Amino acid sequence: MPEAADDAVKPEGEGEAPAEAEEKPAEDDEALPEGEEGVHQSQEITGLFLLHPETTVAITGTDIVFTAKVDSTTLSRKPTIKWLKGKWLDLGSKAGKHMQFKETFDRATKVRLWKWIIKVVPGDAGAYRCEVTSKDKCDSSAFDISVEGNLSLCPLSSSRGPLSFFLPCLLLLSFTHRKKKPVVDEEKADVWEILKNAQPSEYEKIAFEYGITDLRGLLKRLKKMKTVEPKHSDAFLKRMESAYSVDKGKKIVLQVEVVDPNAQVKWLKNGQEIKPSAKYIIESIGNIRTLTINKCSLADDAAYECVIGEEKSFTEVFVKEPPVTITKLLDDYHVVVGERVEFEVEVSVEGAHVNWSDQELSRDSHKYRFKKDGLKHMLIIQEASLDDIGMYWCFTNGGRTKGELEVEEKELEVLQNIADLTVKAEDQAMFKCEVSDEKVTGKWLKDGVEVVPSSHIKLTHIGRIHRLTIDDVKPEDAGDYTFIPDGYALSLSAKLNFLEIKIDYVPRQDPPKIHLDTTGNMVSQNTIIVVAGNKLRLDVEISGEPPPTVVWAKGDTANILLLAITAVEGRVRTENRKDLSCFVIEGAEREDEGNYSIIVTNPAGEDKAHLLVKIVDVPDCPENVKCTSVGEDCATMVWEPPKFDGGAPVTGYLMERKKKGSTRWTKLNFDVYEGVTYEAKRMIEGVLYEMRVYAVNGIGMSQPSLNSKPFMPIAATSEPLGLKVHDVTDTTCTLKWLAPEKIGAGGLDGYVIEYCKEGDTEWVVANTELVERQTYTVRNLPTAEKINFRVVAVNIAGRSPPTGLTQPVTIREIVELPKIRLPRYLRQKYIRRVGDKINLTIPFQGKPRPKVQWYKDGEELDSRVASVRNSEVDSILFIRSAERSHSGKYELVLQIENMEARAILEIRIVETPGPPEVVKVTDVWGFNAALEWKPPKDDGNCEITGYTIQKADKKTNEWFTIYEHNRRTNCTASDLIMGNEYMFRVYSENLVGKSEDFCLISSMPTYNPPPFKEKDMQSAPKFIQPLLDRSVVAGYTTAISCAVRGFPKPKIRWLRNKIPLDENPRFLMQNNQGVLTLNIRKPSQYDGGKFTCKAINPLGEDVVECTLLVLWCTLPQVY
Repeated sequence: MPEAADDAVKPEGEGEAPAEAEEKPAEDDEALPEGEEGVHQSQEITGLFLLHPETTVAITGTDIVFTAKVDSTTLSRKPTIKWLKGKWLDLGSKAGKHMQFKETFDRATKVRLWKWIIKVVPGDAGAYRCEVTSKDKCDSSAFDISVEGNLSLCPLSSSRGPLSFFLPCLLLLSFTHRKKKPVVDEEKADVWEILKNAQPSEYEKIAFEYGITDLRGLLKRLKKMKTVEPKHSDAFLKRMESAYSVDKGKKIVLQVEVVDPNAQVKWLKNGQEIKPSAKYIIESIGNIRTLTINKCSLADDAAYECVIGEEKSFTEVFVKEPPVTITKLLDDYHVVVGERVEFEVEVSVEGAHVNWSDQELSRDSHKYRFKKDGLKHMLIIQEASLDDIGMYWCFTNGGRTKGELEVEEKELEVLQNIADLTVKAEDQAMFKCEVSDEKVTGKWLKDGVEVVPSSHIKLTHIGRIHRLTIDDVKPEDAGDYTFIPDGYALSLSAKLNFLEIKIDYVPRQDPPKIHLDTTGNMVSQNTIIVVAGNKLRLDVEISGEPPPTVVWAKGDTANILLLAITAVEGRVRTENRKDLSCFVIEGAEREDEGNYSIIVTNPAGEDKAHLLVKIVDVPDCPENVKCTSVGEDCATMVWEPPKFDGGAPVTGYLMERKKKGSTRWTKLNFDVYEGVTYEAKRMIEGVLYEMRVYAVNGIGMSQPSLNSKPFMPIAATSEPLGLKVHDVTDTTCTLKWLAPEKIGAGGLDGYVIEYCKEGDTEWVVANTELVERQTYTVRNLPTAEKINFRVVAVNIAGRSPPTGLTQPVTIREIVELPKIRLPRYLRQKYIRRVGDKINLTIPFQGKPRPKVQWYKDGEELDSRVASVRNSEVDSILFIRSAERSHSGKYELVLQIENMEARAILEIRIVETPGPPEVVKVTDVWGFNAALEWKPPKDDGNCEITGYTIQKADKKTNEWFTIYEHNRRTNCTASDLIMGNEYMFRVYSENLVGKSEDFCLISSMPTYNPPPFKEKDMQSAPKFIQPLLDRSVVAGYTTAISCAVRGFPKPKIRWLRNKIPLDENPRFLMQNNQGVLTLNIRKPSQYDGGKFTCKAINPLGEDVVECTLLVLWCTLPQVY
């Protein structure tokens, strides 16, 4: 709500605006372009204002305050406010002494208050708008400001402004020439004409006066209607263009042409004067002024001005950056869910801007991270998911690259399964399993019910190993135990058997007996399989009375004892109890594999049992991985199976590849591949790759094989293009062709040319070695036979498809008329200096090979004069050192049987001319001397183009050039000193240069000047400009003037009404080179009359008169 600080007046009938006032839509003259409606509808128009700014009428010079309130309780973000004048002028940037903006916030009521304080001036009148926005909500309120001036008038007598001096005269003119002011019919006023004739500062005032709401649209139409006449410049003949464009690092020259060749100019860059330096070179040549900017950078992208006085020539320079190229392409990635992916690309310019994907990825997303490191740009996906599968693009303004991301579901591998246990009372039972991912958690179940940890049962998870430990086993602990990893459809189960011991007293002796449990790790009876690195604990129940003695042994057969195991500590040990014997192997190794025997004896007898312990492990790595063949984007790999399969059959292989020099391996398959030959696809041609292979069995995955030798996917080139016959003789045929359209990364080693007779199918190779050029002559062909030809391109990948002629070629020479192709520069006179080397090559054509003959001036050319060398297609004329005797007309004649061709060329050998002859002085006058001479006898075999004349004073003997390139045989030497003796010398010049010798004259006739007669300049006074009658306003200083001449200088007298003015201080008399001026200071009505000016000298006198009328200014009365 506006609050007038002083005398602001609120218009009658306008109260407080309602809170739910609706903003009227602007009546634009031009409809919105198609597609822009959605932009304006992206924010919902709602009533946010609690208090609207109101329309106000203010007095010039007063302060008024406009207030707006908004309730921010329901807003998710802090609202922003804009104060606008008209539809587009934002007043936020104009804050200062004239305008102030304040904002307050009440935390209790969540109400925001904005105030706009303005000191009113006449230009503030107009339509205004207050706009509030918050995320997807907005509201606006329109209001007007009317400005009225102060109606009090100051007395005319107190005015001391700039017009006070001219006010009496202006009032007089308005009084004497008062006309009736025409009344403007406001209804018929043409707003277009008013705007076209108005200044830009008056546009808003006119819009407010005539109720124009869309001033911006109106000004756009007005700009189209206005025709701007070109402004004539008094300083510039040619200005700079409006804009220039230059590549970064290049040079640009800004040039203007000025009217005055002596004018001084200043060059400005963004308003700052440019000083000359190595980067900015300022030159002035005649009327041309240039500014040269060397090695343009982005800092030189600016506005430039050339200033001469008050006039300027303006232009803008736009610096274009060179295209950013990609030097390192994106790699393809094959990962599992949850792994980190890092796409990396390298560009040619450090700090360049790159875009990722077809639409730039959101830089606010927590999933994607962008990183720059010098020339490297990286896109990082912290945890890959199935939604990230696809092709990722990286774009620069000079290229693009792509990389594919493949994400597979994570598979959990069981490295060690749970084993069945059989324990007796009060023993400890421990289930252990090992999975491939150490981050995987899980839960334990007993008979389908989740196991709860307690002091009796403990659950542990260390790295990849999960354990369930039961202390003091009881009968109720027996059952099926299952481990289920979280997030995987997988379960590991094992059984806990409780060994219940019953002791019956038997007075008699029982023979010993071994009770083997064939469940658990036994895959077949008496065979135990153990994974390498795991622990083997074999509990064997024994019985017998008295308690038997137990011996464990390792041997190849059950009958031969090789080694008895008696250790009770260590990696391989035995633990014996009353009715139980335990055989323990900690961390099973391959050497532990073999046949084991347990022998129990007591007085009642003996019992034996034989066991086969089989150690299984991951296989060895595959061997001899190599590439057997390559294609454009594929390669075939073979390898040999591992020598040792780990005790379990190899189920397949996993392959990986990487680019040479890179450290990142890409998986080629996630499912096990059973063969030993694999075709790797989707590779980039011309890039070196390496591969390695893993072997997989039921236990796990082997170590990787050695890297294969680097190989490069390449393909043969496409077929050569445009095969055609260039020349045919009786035994040869010359072929020409173009390079293949597609060469590829394998390059091009050369071409193979093949031919066969028409009707045959056997092609004969014409060249024993590859031909690198795209032309070849096939020789030793049978005459008059029809031969087919074809050409094949060869590179490291092999032969390309052949390209051949559409029809066979008949081997027969074709007669061709002789023709000389004389070069253009030899069709006119060929001029060379003495001593120059002459080497002229003149091509010709004709079949069979023509006979060549040279003639000079109609006679056969002597080999001592010039050397001639002929080939099948041209003739060369060679002169090692040219002499003047070599000048003349040379004729080349070609003959084929009775056919003939001729060509004539004229050679002229020139040198410097001789000196002129007979230099003499023909006349001397004043400071001048006239010279004449004769042309030289030897003109150097070409026309004399001019003469150089020099002079020397005999006192100093220093020579100075008077004329250069003087074409006549005479000249006039000026600026000589009277009384001094001079020497003159003349050089002759021709096309070659100046003559080496000169012609000298060392004496000249004496000059006798004619007698001087002084002219009589005396004359009587005479006025050449009379006095003119005039009228002046009383109180304003005036002057009258005239002009007189006469010698001796006349005496001047001024009279008013025949009364001398010699001693009157109100009259100032001046005489400037015969111009006479009488200044009258503030004349009154009594100073008018007839003014007379007299000029007197001894030879006579002259008089002029004029009448001066002084007008009195009478002010009209003001009521």
